[in-house]
Amino acid sequence: MDKLKPKLFSVMKTYTKKQFATDVVSGIIVAIIALPLSIALALASGVGPQEGLYTAIIAGFIISFLGGSRVQIAGPTAAFATMVAGIVAVNGMSGLATATILAGIFLVLMGIFKFGSLIQYIPTTITTGFTFGIAVTIVVGQIKDFLGLTFKNTPIETIDKLKEVASCIGTTNKWALIVGIASLIILFAWPKKLNMIPASLVAVILASVAVAYYKLPVSTIGVKADGSVNYTISASLPHFVAPDFSPAMIRKMLPDAFTIAVLAAIESLLSCVVSDAMIGSKHRSNMELVAQGCGNAASALFGGIPATGAIARTAANVKNGGRTPIAGMVHSVVLLCIMVFLMPYASLIPMPTIAAILFQVAYNMSGWRTVAHHCKASPKSDIFVLWLTLILTVFFDLVVAIGIGLVIASLLFMKRMADVTDVHGWIYKDQLDEESDVDNINLKTVPKNTRVFEINGPMFFAASEKFLAVIDSTEEDILIIRMRNVPAVDATGILTLEKIYEKCKKDNVKLIFSHVNEQPMKAMEKSGYVEKIGKENFCVNIDAALERATNMNK
Repeated sequence: MDKLKPKLFSVMKTYTKKQFATDVVSGIIVAIIALPLSIALALASGVGPQEGLYTAIIAGFIISFLGGSRVQIAGPTAAFATMVAGIVAVNGMSGLATATILAGIFLVLMGIFKFGSLIQYIPTTITTGFTFGIAVTIVVGQIKDFLGLTFKNTPIETIDKLKEVASCIGTTNKWALIVGIASLIILFAWPKKLNMIPASLVAVILASVAVAYYKLPVSTIGVKADGSVNYTISASLPHFVAPDFSPAMIRKMLPDAFTIAVLAAIESLLSCVVSDAMIGSKHRSNMELVAQGCGNAASALFGGIPATGAIARTAANVKNGGRTPIAGMVHSVVLLCIMVFLMPYASLIPMPTIAAILFQVAYNMSGWRTVAHHCKASPKSDIFVLWLTLILTVFFDLVVAIGIGLVIASLLFMKRMADVTDVHGWIYKDQLDEESDVDNINLKTVPKNTRVFEINGPMFFAASEKFLAVIDSTEEDILIIRMRNVPAVDATGILTLEKIYEKCKKDNVKLIFSHVNEQPMKAMEKSGYVEKIGKENFCVNIDAALERATNMNK
């Protein structure tokens, strides 16, 4: 059973000093990795660098403390960047705080009501599609800083950003481009043997030193290339921010809140599944949702942005020996210390380097190999859902992409189920052709004036027309309906069975059912159908049903 109990409380029973030392080391290393990523993702989200650190500190600590995973590391992630930027641009930080708190409430309720296992019902084609779509939007959003362009307008939508890039391509800053390319080379060519030192940190330090030392005309976090202020850097501790919980704001932000909650749940539980495989453990999905909800609400109340489990940082934690939530809590404490003592130096980080880091993040999260595999091996309908979700994510937003993707995927699934649902009558010995196996031991002796129909597949609304063949093809005095391969019946299925009963009653045809499974039987009993037919006419198997028909003929 998935208990609503934080993993921390369970692992502390057997906690050792040796594991504590390993967790501390891992937490410090993960904090160093998270530092440039938190700043970069905050800037990609349209907020200041300190908001990214607030998120990693507050949400990261709470999610590790309350979470259902041993090794989950939480903080700002690329999955939210584009959506958060859109919310901030339209509704400001106040609207974002309201949406994030509401999302936190949704996540807590999802955990309490044990919705953790329901996330698995979102098709992988949808998650793959919107993940790749998010990666595309991140890349498009960072072209401006990577090339050092000077925009005339402030576009929000991805397509508008592309148009602005095209119209302003003549303002490319060659020094920004050189710094960006050099940063990319460091990020992708950094030796794996030196992975204890994050490539992103090396790129940030070297690029910052080069730009400051040579006084290159390149925009940094603190100052733009023209000398004007870019972002104001603050080393202040997170402080309480009162959210706008007016009815009008709540109604306005509900769709965004729901999307944040769903996306946080998907990303976090996916990260948990990946880390479980790495350490041979099993996470508590519902407790993880509760922790994510509490972490997101707290992050918003103290100036942060939405957070979720970060797969890359979680994997780094595992590789460096972290095995308990203590490592995640240490990571947050170390980031707090860095923010207090070193935050002013963040103003020196070049914007092209931030863009390069986000290019790498987008590449790593895109899952292009998974997309290629789906396009090669998946059914056409799944490929359609994947590309539809991807395109909607890029051209519209995640709310539209996930909503329409789920609807289309559900409709296609129902069509598949309807296609495999089959209703056919038995072939009797006098109907066999020359190629039939007359000695087949499965052929039963059917009593005279008896017709046997077999239904295969779920009896639901999308396949209801097929069931009416039972009514149209029966001229005998006794009708046996074999339902051993019917796993489920919905309201339309029951209504169809009622029509069959009414037709049989009108034509004086006796009705017998064979091997009705548990769910269909409960549905028939609840609707009063069993009482109409008579419980004695529900037989455990086909042999009993044929014997019942024989006795009726006497």
